[in-house]
Amino acid sequence: MKQESAEALALNVLAWLVGDEELLPVFLGSTGMDGAELRARAGEGEVLAAVLDFLMMNDEWVNRWALETTSDPTHVMQARYALPGAEQINWT
Repeated sequence: MKQESAEALALNVLAWLVGDEELLPVFLGSTGMDGAELRARAGEGEVLAAVLDFLMMNDEWVNRWALETTSDPTHVMQARYALPGAEQINWT
């Protein structure tokens, strides 16, 4: 997946997340951002990566996003690897 497509998908996830009254406060609490900062920084690669990282913390969230947006849940991981900061760690 190209970076532009990954950013678009992450923005889609962010829009979905903002609409979820239960998950949004959890996301904001985990990032330390408030609503104003999130709005101001929504297009930044670091924030978009954090959105995808957050979603991938729970398979149920990924599947719910995919179902509610009629998206492929595997695209979340593909998008994350297309954004900066997702270099695969080699533990060997």
